Amino acid sequence: MSETRCWLVEREYGTKGLVTLVYATPDGGRQQTSQRSSAMLRNKAVTAAVDVAEEDLEPVRDDADRERYAREAERMREQHSPDDEV
Repeated sequence: MSETRCWLVEREYGTKGLVTLVYATPDGGRQQTSQRSSAMLRNKAVTAAVDVAEEDLEPVRDDADRERYAREAERMREQHSPDDEV
């Protein structure tokens, strides 16, 4: 199973204590989105990067999101080690 390093590019706080995390490839072209409860966030740290199985990545369809994700992934790579808690 092949994995790709993805960087945290978006964190959105929603209703009912859910947090949506988006990790994207450095080029911003593919993403993995997950939701965690705030209780889960206390038990498992959010890191600057994760390795994601290729089959778990979805294409980023919106050009503006793709560009924004690429910029944010680059910023995260420059400022953090992959295991840094953010």
